[in-house]
Amino acid sequence: MRIGQMLGSGRDADVYELDEQWVLRRYRDGLDASRELPVMSYLSASGYPVPRLGPQPASAGPGDLVLQRLTGPTMLESLLSGDTDGDEGSALLARLLAELHTVPARVSPDPEDRILHLDLHPDNVMLTADGPVVIDWSNSEEGPPALDRAMSALILAQVAVDRDGPAADGARELLTALMPRLAEDGGVPAAHLADAAARRAVNPTMSPAERDLIGEAVALVTALSG
Repeated sequence: MRIGQMLGSGRDADVYELDEQWVLRRYRDGLDASRELPVMSYLSASGYPVPRLGPQPASAGPGDLVLQRLTGPTMLESLLSGDTDGDEGSALLARLLAELHTVPARVSPDPEDRILHLDLHPDNVMLTADGPVVIDWSNSEEGPPALDRAMSALILAQVAVDRDGPAADGARELLTALMPRLAEDGGVPAAHLADAAARRAVNPTMSPAERDLIGEAVALVTALSG
């Protein structure tokens, strides 16, 4: 497996070019990527837009994942450039969450449980010529859809309340447009918002400054929930 140039870098993983069809995503801190394989395979078979999985070479480490090479901006890049506005972005995020939550759980015996992304925000949606594709399934679990809605809302709210952040105004606009759409699917109950906040508070990839914004972010989501 010949690894080419780095194409992108996130909080805990880097993406490298393999060829015109495939990329290698590699965790930097020894995290195991293998748990994502069955989830993504299951979602792909269910028709949900995830990257195709490539052949995993024998030389791949536990933190490596070969994925379809996607072309196009992230939703975040499109929002920042003005190509996508807050109303369009909120409609797409709400739709992607709602469609994900129609997929029955893969292993949970609870008929109410669904596949949860738990990190579905604009930087994890690629806008390709064939439509949006949801990336980064490292946090996925099975559970109540309301927790997934709460997590997406809270992540946006943390950006919105960061007064020194360049994306604060755009995030607030997006969140304000998103909350009524989420309400149509059951909204963000207080118990699930509290669960999302507790999970964010122990997220090792967040800085102390980001953690300090959680309380204010919870208050914003609660206010917008009415």
